[in-house]
Amino acid sequence: MKTKRILTRVTLLVTTAIFGTGILAATIASIASAHADEHTPKPAQAGINLTGSHGFDFLVGDWRVHHRRISAVSKKWVEFDGTCSLRLLMNGSANIEEHALDSPDGAYRAIGLRSFDQKTGKWSIWWLDSRYLARPLDPPAQGSFENGVGRFYAEYEQGGKKMIGRLQWSDITATSAHWEQASSADGGKTWETNWIMELQRVS
Repeated sequence: MKTKRILTRVTLLVTTAIFGTGILAATIASIASAHADEHTPKPAQAGINLTGSHGFDFLVGDWRVHHRRISAVSKKWVEFDGTCSLRLLMNGSANIEEHALDSPDGAYRAIGLRSFDQKTGKWSIWWLDSRYLARPLDPPAQGSFENGVGRFYAEYEQGGKKMIGRLQWSDITATSAHWEQASSADGGKTWETNWIMELQRVS
């Protein structure tokens, strides 16, 4: 169930990619009276296999994506559309997700690259943004699917303060999925969402 709330002061992770440059480097902006959605994650639909290296098999194919995120330019919530497609690599132990994003700040493309570690049972996720191709990739966000919800975390410092970034997949069905990105400045006690994707399958 989604409910609207007004954040009187929100410290948000405004990304130039996932968690900033690549995965981790980020710009933290204070946003006054910003609107955000509280989303209660729902487990994946029965019958969808999220175990082991099959964790992202549900994403194989082409998708329409509706984005809601904090603009790095206006520092306000904006909405726009895009597309993405995913294909498996290395017999399913890796995958690549290609995005076209029609952001009001300027259209761009991005790639999500994931690999699965059979020993730890965890996924590693990197993000490459076409606007910052010369910048090196940061260490990956890492995590797994549990009880039908995927959560992947990355730690970093901003202004000398320790921060945690979280990527979360939920509400997964054969034709739709929900993704969101959030940041925490208090060790994971509270989270502030700054980017939401609603995916609908095309093929």
